[in-house]
This record gives sequence, C-alpha cells and structure tokens, in this order.
Amino acid sequence: MEITFANPLYLWFMVAIPLMVLAHFISLKFVRKRALKFANFPAIEYVTGERILSKNYTMLAMRLVTLFFLILGVSGAVLWYESQAGDVSFVLAIDASGSMMANDFQPTRLDAAKSSALVFVDTVSENTEIGVLSFAGVGFIKQALLTDAARTRTSINNVTIEIAGGTGIGTAIISSVNLLSGSSKPKTIILLTDGQNNVGPSIDEAILYANDNQVTIYTIGIGTESGGSLEEMGLSFVSKLDSDTLMKIASDTKGRYYEARNETALANAYREIATSNTAKMPFNLSLVFLTVAVILLFAEWGLLNTKYRTLP
Repeated sequence: MEITFANPLYLWFMVAIPLMVLAHFISLKFVRKRALKFANFPAIEYVTGERILSKNYTMLAMRLVTLFFLILGVSGAVLWYESQAGDVSFVLAIDASGSMMANDFQPTRLDAAKSSALVFVDTVSENTEIGVLSFAGVGFIKQALLTDAARTRTSINNVTIEIAGGTGIGTAIISSVNLLSGSSKPKTIILLTDGQNNVGPSIDEAILYANDNQVTIYTIGIGTESGGSLEEMGLSFVSKLDSDTLMKIASDTKGRYYEARNETALANAYREIATSNTAKMPFNLSLVFLTVAVILLFAEWGLLNTKYRTLP
C-alpha cells in the first residue's frame, strides 16, 4: 500500500505546524505573565488539584491535529492498495525494432508476438479497454483505448517493423502511461521486447512516471538462448535481452516479468496476465481527512464553550 497526493504542493503548509507550536508557547508565556498580576495560580492549583493552564495544551494538540488532517485533505491524498479487480485498462506495447525480425520464433519474433497478443485479446472480457503501441527508437500509437476487440485485432496485425533506430523502452513506458491517462479503471501495461533500453528516457525516469500515475507494468522478454538470424541481411546474432532491467521494471511497478524462450511460453505469458485479477485500486482519503478535521473543529468549539470556557 502507498499514499499519493493529487496536489502535493499543499504539503508545504506542514511547516505551519511547528510554527504554530512555537507561537503558542510564546503567546502563553506573555498571557501567563499578565494573568499572574490578577491571580495566584499556584495557590489555586493547590486547592483545586487542577492545573489552570492545562487546557492550553489540550487545545494546542487539537488544533495541530486539525491542521494536519486539513492539509492532508486539501492535498488530495489517495491510498493505493492491491486487490482483486474487475475490468482493467491495458496497453500492449510491442517492440518493433529491427531485431524483432529474427527467425528464432516462427516465422519471426514480431509475428509470434502479434499472434500471442491476439490470444490475449481473445482471453480478456469484451468490455476491456485496450490500447496498442509499437516502439523502436520512439513510440508509435497504433490504437487509443478501445473496447472494440475487432479493431484491436486489426491494430495488432498492422504492427510492422519501425525504421527508427534503437530500442526506447523508457519512451515506450512513458507513451503507454500517457495513453492510459484517460481511464478511470486500474491501469496496466504489457511491455514486450527483445532488447535493451539504448535511446530516450532512462528506465528509472520511466518507472517513476508509471508509479506516479499508478500504472502496473508486466514485462515479457522474448528471444531464444541460441539467438536468431536476419535471413534477408545474412546476419546471425544472439539477442541481448536485458532481463535484469525488465525484472526491475516489473518489480518496481508491482507487475511480473516473463521470459519467453518459445512460442508456447509467450502465449502462456499473455494468457496468464489476461486472467490475473490483481490490480492497484485507489481509495480517496481526502474526504476522510477533511471530515475528521471538521469534527475536530466542532469538538474544539464545544470545549471552548463548555469545559474550557473562559470566565469574564
């Protein structure tokens, strides 16, 4: 569980709490000095057994707690927790760099990725929002969030190798988060790649951006241990899959990493994600904190007019 704030700038008002304490004791010192001209407090306390000025500390504590909850309330506090979720909004982020044409998957890595993504679309419920994004050095939005499964299948089939050089995993994550920004449902990215982040924003920046927007990321690393070849170019190579980075992305965003060394493992990864019901769920704490602050204000008002009423 974690707490985020929609308006974190208001948290700066927390500096008012120690200032209030300081101001209280400074003013109390002068009030007591002035009051001693008219009353012998030690004698009264000896007779009654009560500290005359003890109410000041009680009222100070109530005011500090009230201010604390008021600041948290206006800061837009939201509690995020993992729970069983119903509908989830997904973005399928598919690596479309040149290495995805390798033939260690049949007929190529990209074709195998697209086929498995279609399995995912067929597995989730009909009202699931899905967006599609391909990426190489930059991200390419193929489809905004839609609940139209037929159009989603078409968008996946239309993913082709992009000419932008490099593999921008950080860019893909940030673009996918932006694609999910309009959804009010739990948000999830399924990121598939066979390479390393070598252009664009850093992975740490992308993870921070995803967490700030409460997006879960499942990562899938595709590629066989023996590697593949690009027949058209006559090249043979072993995929430089950065498993550590993909595991970090998944772990830091409460997702999971899958390593797909064959077509079956790839399809199973998509299928498992589609049937997972765990997601980040929000609970708005602002109203709770503001309600507590109002109750404390009324309680303070009641004490000032009853038990702690100032005599004329």
